Parts: sequence; C-alpha cells; structure tokens
Amino acid sequence: MTTSTLSTTDRIEKQPPAWTKMLDLSDRALAVLLLAPAALLLSLIIVYPVLRLGYTSFFSLSLTSGLPAEFVGLDNYRLMIDDPVFWETTWNTVLITLITVPGALVVGMALALLANLPFRVQWPVRLSLLIPWALPLSFAGLIFAWFFHSEYGVVNDVLMRLGLPGVIWFNSPNWAMAAICLTIIWKTSSFMALIILAGLQTIPRSLYEAADVDGAGRVRQFVEITLPLLKPSIVVALIFRTITALQTFDIPYMMTGGGPGTSTSTLAMYIHQNTISFLDLGYGSALAVVMFLLSMCVTVVYLRIIRTKG
Repeated sequence: MTTSTLSTTDRIEKQPPAWTKMLDLSDRALAVLLLAPAALLLSLIIVYPVLRLGYTSFFSLSLTSGLPAEFVGLDNYRLMIDDPVFWETTWNTVLITLITVPGALVVGMALALLANLPFRVQWPVRLSLLIPWALPLSFAGLIFAWFFHSEYGVVNDVLMRLGLPGVIWFNSPNWAMAAICLTIIWKTSSFMALIILAGLQTIPRSLYEAADVDGAGRVRQFVEITLPLLKPSIVVALIFRTITALQTFDIPYMMTGGGPGTSTSTLAMYIHQNTISFLDLGYGSALAVVMFLLSMCVTVVYLRIIRTKG
C-alpha cells in the first residue's frame, strides 16, 4: 500500500508543470507566432497608409479652402474621368513604361552577358554596373538635363561634330520624351543587369560544355539554355522595373518639370502637384489610389505568368 502510494506520488511529481504545455506549440502555431511581429510591422507601414489613402479619397479635403473635410463619395473619381490632364499624365506614364521596361531589359541583358564573360579581371566590369544603379534618380536627371541642353549639352556637341544639326530637346514634346526615356533606360538597365547576372551565375557550365560537344553554336546555346533558365530572374526584374516605371517621378521632374506644358508629366508628378502644390488631399488621394491599383494589376499579371509557367 505504501509502495503504491509512493510510486503514484513520484509519477505526479515527475509530470511537467501545467504552464510548460503552453510552450509545446504545433508547427502552424509557432509559424504564426514568429510571423506576427513582421505582419504587425507591415500593417503599420503599408496596410494602414493604403487604407487611409483610400478613405481620404472619398472626401473633399483642400487645405487652401479652410473648410472641414466633407464626404463626397465617388465625386473625386468622377472628376478624374473628366480631367484631361489625368488622362494625359496616365498615358505618359504608360508610354514611359512601354518604352523603358523593354529597353532596360535588352540593355541589361547585354550588360549582364558582358559581365559574365570570363575576363581575367572581372571586378571593373561588374563595378561599372553598380555606378548607374547607385546614382540617385534626381542626380541622374540633372546630369542628363545638362547632357541634352540645346546650347552647351554633350549630345548636341557630338551631333554637330558629326555634321548633324543640333536639337532643341526640351522644346518639343517628342524629343523631350525621347530624352527622358533614354535617361531612364541608362539608369535602370544596370538594375536589370545585376538581377540577370545573378541568374547567369546559377546556370551550370556543364550545360554549355555539353552543348559544345553536340555542336550547338553560341546563338543556339543562348536561345535553348540561357533564356529558359533565366526566365525566373527576368520575371523578377520585370516586376520591379515595371512597378517603378509606373511610379516615375524624379527624372522627368528634374529634366523637364513636366514640360513643355504637361506633355512629359507623369501620374506621380500630377499627384505631387495636387497634394503638395495645390494641397488638394482628396483629389490627390484618389489619383494615388488609381496608381496603386495600376501597380497591383501589373503585379498580379506577372504573378499569374509565373504560376502558369511553374
């Protein structure tokens, strides 16, 4: 009797305390617990501002009028439909995206292939890719505004030395847009090149050696080996580049200020004009919501492409 009582008592004493059972979490519960701080931080710096932006877009809120905020529903979006400047700036943004994203991809691919060649000393070539990427956007806009200056710019000087007439770049909407697109391609192609170069580093050299044995030329190796294996890197680069292209602000703002007229203004510049210059927070928020939706639509399309190919 005594022995049975002691053994039962020992088993009770050997059981872990009840509070330690709370620490015995399942994998799912542990994952939720570890991700909760990051989710909370993202909610504070991303989700809340976006929701607040959407909320403000339903109000008439102009700081210059001195009137309190008034709920107007979809009036800001109706005003947007009848606003010719909105459509012009949106078209300019789409045009810049359609020109600069493929241009940066082609130039970035060429730079990445060049940097991946078996040079004896590779670091100067790869360092040259970092310089345009590390240069601030506004600084790049100022530099190229000087390059394309009609009187003392480098571009016109080269044209005249070649016997070609100089161009007044920033007085013509077409020439001004061309100068902006060339600048953006130069600035962003290094970013594309760095991502593609990282993808090139993951392709085994044995595949190219086997292709050489089979008699495949360089072009065929590029089409059948390099491009298929680079598709994930290219898609990632395109996602980031397209989203930043839709948000283009710094380079056109520093080069032309949106001129002549509004022919080179982008949607981001129009948002800045309404919110910062005109202090119309309601209409500016509605414009920002439209730009956010454009960026989300592009991201969804790219993600669907990735999922389909996967």
